[in-house]
Amino acid sequence: MKAISTLVLSAVIVAGSMFAGQAAAGDYYGKQKVVYHINYDNPKAQAGALRNIQNHINAVGAENLDLVVVLHGNGLSLLLDPASLDRLKKFKHANGDQVMTAKVANLKNQGVNFAICNNTIKGRNVEMTDLYDVDEKDIVPSGVAQLSKLQQEGYTYIKP
Repeated sequence: MKAISTLVLSAVIVAGSMFAGQAAAGDYYGKQKVVYHINYDNPKAQAGALRNIQNHINAVGAENLDLVVVLHGNGLSLLLDPASLDRLKKFKHANGDQVMTAKVANLKNQGVNFAICNNTIKGRNVEMTDLYDVDEKDIVPSGVAQLSKLQQEGYTYIKP
C-alpha cells in the first residue's frame, strides 16, 4: 500500500512539474528590454537576425519584451524597396522584398519597434517612400546615438 501511495505521489509531482515548467517558461526570463543592432546589408544575415528576434519573442513572450531594432548605414537595406536601388547609388542591396517585409510586419504586429537613422536617410538621399512601412515616429536623429541612449536606459545590446 505504501509503495502505491509513493508511486501515485511521484506521478503527481512529475505531472505538476511538467505543467509548472510549461507555465513558467515565459516567466523564466522575466521582463526584458533589448535592442538589436543591424548595420549590414547581407540579405541572409538580415533574415537570420529577424529569425533571432522571432526566436527571442517565442522564448520570452511578446508581453515580456520591449524590443527595438536600430537600423543605420547599410542596415536600411532591410526595409529598402528593390525598385529604389537604381536611384540610390550608395546602397549595394535593397532587401525589402515581399518575403522580408512580411517578416518585418509580423514582428511589428508582435510589438517590435524599428528605429531608423535620420543621418543615413539624409546622407544617402532616401525618401520615405523608398522604405517599407516607415513613418516619422520611426525616425531617430542618429542610429548610433540611439543605441547608446537605449543601453543607458537598461536595454541589452545584441548584434546578430
